[in-house]
Amino acid sequence: MDATSGARDHTSQQALNRAVREAVEYVHAEGWDHPPSLFALVPTTALADAIADDLLDSSPLTVIAQEPLPEGIEGGSPELADFIARTSWPAGVVGAVLAQEVLIVPPEEAESFGDASLDEVRAHADGHRARQARLFTGVITDGPNLTLIQPRPTESELEAAGPFAEDDIELRDGSGLANGVTQALYGTFDA
Repeated sequence: MDATSGARDHTSQQALNRAVREAVEYVHAEGWDHPPSLFALVPTTALADAIADDLLDSSPLTVIAQEPLPEGIEGGSPELADFIARTSWPAGVVGAVLAQEVLIVPPEEAESFGDASLDEVRAHADGHRARQARLFTGVITDGPNLTLIQPRPTESELEAAGPFAEDDIELRDGSGLANGVTQALYGTFDA
């Protein structure tokens, strides 16, 4: 069977879900404590002539990791927001996924940090119930979006779960948590 013959609509929620999951697995394989990653989403059918059939699969979208972001850009930082605001995509790219490590602070404790910078929050988070996590935000231009959270397991959670616990990927729905990021990613498609 041709790799693209079974491909579904590349603008569907299911296609985006599958693409974001592929980005999750890619980032997870690199481990924690990495800068943000950006991925382009291209319809697999658009690549069929350029790539050997045995390298394609039936995914409606092909996830293409972009060059590393400039040094010093951290998840949740104003520098990341500025970088995304200046990003645009060439023709053929129909979606994007941004993966970033963030610190999640319970709403009842967020006020105690006031206007602190991200570094200041990290430095003082130990005494709070803050937790490091990855935030994955994906969009299809003029289509669906998806936000997922991957909490970083604590040392005690890893110890209790066994020797292969670091291979497990726990994802939670992040709907409504990154509306600004979602809109910024949609903005990368405005010509």
